Amino acid sequence: MADFELQSIALPTGVTLNVALAGDPANPPIMLLHGFPESHRTWREVIPALARDHYVIAPDQRGFAGSSKPEGVESYTPDKPVADLLALADHIGIGPFTLVGHDWGGAIAWMAALQNPQRIARLIIVNAPHPLVFQRSLFDDSAQRAASQYITAFRNPDFEKFIERIGLETFFDESFAKHADAALLAPEKPAYLAEWGQPGTMTTMLNWYRASAVQVPAMDATPERPAYLDAPFPPITQPTLVIWGMQDSALLPIQLDGLAALVPDLTVVKIASAGHFVPWEKPALVAEAMLEWLA
Repeated sequence: MADFELQSIALPTGVTLNVALAGDPANPPIMLLHGFPESHRTWREVIPALARDHYVIAPDQRGFAGSSKPEGVESYTPDKPVADLLALADHIGIGPFTLVGHDWGGAIAWMAALQNPQRIARLIIVNAPHPLVFQRSLFDDSAQRAASQYITAFRNPDFEKFIERIGLETFFDESFAKHADAALLAPEKPAYLAEWGQPGTMTTMLNWYRASAVQVPAMDATPERPAYLDAPFPPITQPTLVIWGMQDSALLPIQLDGLAALVPDLTVVKIASAGHFVPWEKPALVAEAMLEWLA
């Protein structure tokens, strides 16, 4: 039996989200956003710990798993999922809340917190780079630039044909599984393949990358440096916890460099024994870090 209930919630943003809910609605609200290529199940082993003292809201984001999959790259520009999470909060009827994000969910959480300090009281980021730090690193750090070349591949409009040719199972084994703990991932494989196998889902998941304004220069390129990378950037005003799996091979630890200047009220917890998918590789450590900080 799951430790949460699932509800299908239609939003005025034009999508219906599949949402995991757990805990007492009278408790402080906390919203959990997953990233690529996952669903609310990113948090499956963190939700029960949080739900003891919080009201937990964990949607499948647009384009993923059990939620709506609108067509067109333009449906996945970052403002759209930001609008979704605020509309979801309105629908549920919560006031200021704690927002948590991993991977793409973290990218959306950074943006939502910057733009909506009146709604988002506290911010928790799990292996998701600050937008300015990330873009700077893609220009200035060759290792991070190399680690991010997959984004260019994902943006290729023929990438789905490549997946179709090799099959979802091979894509899982040869691409996704290399970034996670194989032993932990193996029993979850059927769930991933079921989510990815829904018609059009690979395209809608990949459209998050295609809709992003992030520039990923080729390894041999020397593009003009955007002026905003060296200009003042608005600070995150909320208390912020950043949890980082230090073995992440896609988002390198350089993403923590310079963060304190952009996030004045910052706490960083490093988990040395985990990689990118730390929410389910080391869920007890993630939940412990969150609950200790939230107390």
